[in-house]
Amino acid sequence: MPYIVTVQDAVTAFEPWLDPTDDELSAIEIEMPLIRAEVELLDAQIMTLDRPANELDTRRVRRARRRVLAARRELSNRGTTVSTSGGAA
Repeated sequence: MPYIVTVQDAVTAFEPWLDPTDDELSAIEIEMPLIRAEVELLDAQIMTLDRPANELDTRRVRRARRRVLAARRELSNRGTTVSTSGGAA
């Protein structure tokens, strides 16, 4: 018995609306320092999950949080209309 499968994914995989627009790419580029800082914070927090945090881990997480706050401050001071997610309301 032949199987009937959908080819929707193959047909729509190359649609131009699936790619990010130039505006979206520029917004990502503007937010890249914040994204990197948040990834660094996440990495620092992940390192402390399976063991008690020592002084070095505490400093690493604290520095990463400061970098996230500084990146958010810089992004908000730029006066752009790009919104950041994950912040406090």
